[in-house]
Amino acid sequence: MESLQKNAGDLAQEINQAVSRLKLDDLEKRRGELQAQMQAPDFWQDNKKAQAVSKEESDISRKIDPWLNMQNEIDGLLELIKLGDASMAKELQEQFSSLNSQFSSLKSELNFQGPFDDHDVILSIHAGAGGTDAQDWAQMLLRMYIRWAEAHKLKVSTIDQSAGEEAGIKSATIELSGGNYLYGKLSGEHGVHRLVRLSPFNSDNLRQTSFAKVEIMPEIEKPDEVDIDEKDLKIDVYRAGGHGGQSVNTTDSAVRVTHLPTGITVAIQNERSQLQNKETAMTILRSRLAALLADQHADNLAELKGPNQSAEWGNQIRSYVLHPYKQVKDNRTGFETSDAEKVLDGNLDPLIESWVETVG
Repeated sequence: MESLQKNAGDLAQEINQAVSRLKLDDLEKRRGELQAQMQAPDFWQDNKKAQAVSKEESDISRKIDPWLNMQNEIDGLLELIKLGDASMAKELQEQFSSLNSQFSSLKSELNFQGPFDDHDVILSIHAGAGGTDAQDWAQMLLRMYIRWAEAHKLKVSTIDQSAGEEAGIKSATIELSGGNYLYGKLSGEHGVHRLVRLSPFNSDNLRQTSFAKVEIMPEIEKPDEVDIDEKDLKIDVYRAGGHGGQSVNTTDSAVRVTHLPTGITVAIQNERSQLQNKETAMTILRSRLAALLADQHADNLAELKGPNQSAEWGNQIRSYVLHPYKQVKDNRTGFETSDAEKVLDGNLDPLIESWVETVG
């Protein structure tokens, strides 16, 4: 029992240090404020604001409850150990092992201290060099990330998608939400992904190398998180095509927003209202600027340079080889696996964990 008491005491200290480092007391206080708002009789009169408050409260609860529950359980375990009842030794040891396992699973969250690490993610994929093969590769990547998200019970929402001429997609943008530290976990996926395989799109079945660019952005819905000067924006409204053929069901609702200092452009055409398209475009613009701030280690927008387009299709972060051998290798961490199909089916956790350990 003495050894168990020491181990449990050490674990309790580690848990308490983690709770302090993650500033969970501040989050618990914020949750109390949100819950007070939610109990107000007029809470749902402003539906948009109510949804935002409810989402924030849910996100905080999902983040802090596992830690607070674990903190309470380890305190209770220590009290039982102090009683020194030898007949409970096996049960207490099993309880300690369970708590230790929970802590091992959660402690990776200590690596996520960036200003946007706890945000939901906007993920964009753009087909690069390689023609139809690249567009098919872009769709394979989209499927990979959706399968990963589904395995983690995340919510996946399609924001925009452009189909390829023959197969695959030219580009796609999706939102991933409902998980902890999504941007922190997925930020390492940002960059150029390279595929080598026998092409299914040429008669000679030759080996083909294709590229696609993945953009990982923290979803910035609150304007005050990335404050953009209206004078730095150029907003264009143009005609969005609808269903039914040329000039059928078209409206002037599509919106293109350009951030003049960086040259970043976001265009949204979802057959919604012009206002909704503008709000979505602004959210994605803020998200792209936030990702650029993190990438360039800048403190404000005035320090930003435009995205480096010259290296866009040159410096792949990861290679996926399906022929003449099978291998997925991350060029930054050195992690590699021969089970390429499993990775493409959404098993990204080993690659993500390797990246988090490297940068953490």
